[in-house]
This record gives sequence, C-alpha cells and structure tokens, in this order.
Amino acid sequence: MQSVTNELKLVRPEDKRVLQERLARIEGQIRGIREMIEREESCELVAQQLAAVQEALHKAFAHMVASTIQHNCSMADPTAQAKLMSIVRLLMRYS
Repeated sequence: MQSVTNELKLVRPEDKRVLQERLARIEGQIRGIREMIEREESCELVAQQLAAVQEALHKAFAHMVASTIQHNCSMADPTAQAKLMSIVRLLMRYS
C-alpha cells in the first residue's frame, strides 16, 4: 500500500465519538447474529439482521466520509463552500 502524504483524519472528538458509538452498536448486532445462528434461528431472520448490519456499516462509512469532507475541506469561496456542505448533507441523508 502506498503512503499518503496528506492523510485525512477524524480529528474532532465529536466525530470520533459518534463513529465509535455506531461501531459499538454494530458489534452488538453481530454478537446477536452469532447467537441467532447458535440457536439455529431461521435463515430469513438471520438474513434480516445481516442486512441491517450492512446498512449500519454503510451509514458509518458515509458519516466518516461526510465528517472528513466537512472538517478537512474548507474553501474561501462561500458559494463553493455552500455547495460542498449541500453534498455532505446529501451524503448523510441518502446513504
């Protein structure tokens, strides 16, 4: 893997906290799925929970990207900044 010279990072404590809370909930969901499998619950119920975990991971990823964009990409042009924030809102709402 190639080294990135201008690494983007989550630096705001609030962004880190939100992402860590999301991941903790996902961990709990996965533990629940493992228990469901151990109890031999129906494949449909397990599939529903797996789909929920996929969606939760997708939303965690989108939140991380949106937070990174929002806090690492500032622009001097107010119109460009407003457009960037509109993109961030779309990402958060529909991902």
